[in-house]
Amino acid sequence: MKRGTKYTLIGLGVVFAAMQLKTVDRTNHLGAGDPVASREVMWILRRACYDCHSGESRWPIWAYVAPMSWRVVGDVNRARVALNFSDWVAYPVERRVALRATIAPITITHRMPLWYYVSLHPDARLSRAELDTLQEWSRRATEERGPPARRPVP
Repeated sequence: MKRGTKYTLIGLGVVFAAMQLKTVDRTNHLGAGDPVASREVMWILRRACYDCHSGESRWPIWAYVAPMSWRVVGDVNRARVALNFSDWVAYPVERRVALRATIAPITITHRMPLWYYVSLHPDARLSRAELDTLQEWSRRATEERGPPARRPVP
C-alpha cells in the first residue's frame, strides 16, 4: 500500500469516528391517541406509516451510525411535524379531516411511503388492495368525529 493511500484511509477513519460524536435525538413519546379506524386500516398505517409518522418509531441499526443517523432522524422529525398518528386525537377535527382526506392522493401517487424507505423496509410496500382500502378510509374523512370547535366569544 502506498504511503499516501495509507494516510488517506487513516484520515477518512478519523473523520468517520469524529462524525459519531455528533449525536442525534432519537426519541419516541407517548401520544394523545391514535385514529379510529378498522383493524385493516390500522394494520396498513402501522406497517407503512408509523415508523415516521408516530411516536412509535422503530429505529434501525443505521439510525445509530452517522451520517445516516442524521438523515433518518431528520426525516422522522419532519414527518412527525406534518402528521403524527400518535397525536391524532389532539388535532382539531378540521385538521384530522384534512389530513385523512390527503392520505389517499399521497399514497395512490406513491409519494408515500418514500421510495428509499420502501427499499429498506419492503414490508411497507402497499399492494393495490391496501391502496384501495386506504383510499376508501380517506374518502370517508368527513365522518371524522370530535368535539365541536370552540368559537371565541365576541
